[in-house]
Amino acid sequence: MWSSIPCCRKELSLSVTLSCGQSFRWKEVEPGVWRSVLAGRIWTLKQTDNELLYHVQKSDSDCNSSKEEHTVAKKSKRPKRLIPKGSGDSGSGDSVNENSGLEDTLKDYFQLDVSLGDLYKRWSAADKNFANRGRFLPGVRVLRQDPVENLFSFICSSNNNITRISGMVVKLCVKYGLLVGRLDGECWHSFPAVSALAGKDTEGELRSMGFGYRAKFIHQAAALLLKQGEDWLYQLRNVPYPEAHAELQKLPGVGAKVADCVCLFSLDHPGAIPVDTHVWQIACRDYMPELKAKKHLTDRTYKDIGEFFRNLFGGYAGWAHSVLFSADLKKFQALTASPAGDDVVSPTKKRKRKIEEKP
Repeated sequence: MWSSIPCCRKELSLSVTLSCGQSFRWKEVEPGVWRSVLAGRIWTLKQTDNELLYHVQKSDSDCNSSKEEHTVAKKSKRPKRLIPKGSGDSGSGDSVNENSGLEDTLKDYFQLDVSLGDLYKRWSAADKNFANRGRFLPGVRVLRQDPVENLFSFICSSNNNITRISGMVVKLCVKYGLLVGRLDGECWHSFPAVSALAGKDTEGELRSMGFGYRAKFIHQAAALLLKQGEDWLYQLRNVPYPEAHAELQKLPGVGAKVADCVCLFSLDHPGAIPVDTHVWQIACRDYMPELKAKKHLTDRTYKDIGEFFRNLFGGYAGWAHSVLFSADLKKFQALTASPAGDDVVSPTKKRKRKIEEKP
């Protein structure tokens, strides 16, 4: 049985938001139906023009030991942003409370308290290029993910593409995560605990699984995070963006771009601008032609691009950046092409999408 939240497509596009390189575990199990593990449960999502529909599979007792249940419960205590009143937290009884909690989890994950329509209007008024792109690609939201999963997922992103990153993240979950349950013949796992990724044999195992040099960074970052405590990572939601960005880069395998991805997608810093070679090309082509003379993405250029977009789009510049980034992905370019072929910036040359981060 499906539950629903009022949400129109202009406020959320599942097909773009879940597959544009923010999160790497959502799977389209059939056209328009998406599935993943979120907050220790298996979630299945789909949408109509006016509703976000969800179904949550409870953990299968045949798949979970008491240790697994304890770990999932412990993870659920991690800090969440409060959802405004009126989010469905009414009524009484265990069933009502549970449904309200599930709804709050989903609203928090998609940050549905943020009016995306208002932001699109503001960005379109500020930038003609955004207006041309955004009108054909509505509903691109920034997710509010678990920082641990988000961090290690983007450590996997170094010199990689979305498909391969997704494969690596799935391998991590199957090898080191907990079995949450089975649905339609498929097993679904939680993201690994930091302690599992910090195990003494982890680096060698990951190398044998095809992670290459990323294996060392995953293991070393997990060991350091285990020593510092996960609270250190979660508390970066409560410090200014420059401080969070700098602190993250103390972890092995985390440079400026990965730090910005974590800041934007899990640490409540909506002005963070992840800049890889792809975003650099967008900036050169559509906004900062003076950068075309530069042969490499230097630290100075990285900062200049971020500041340019923050000045143009304001406090939620990272969200606007995600729309432009998605519009430039090959798989979405057909959606952003004007029927009349007018006013839309020409797409870049076809190339395999990479999310780059130099160690």
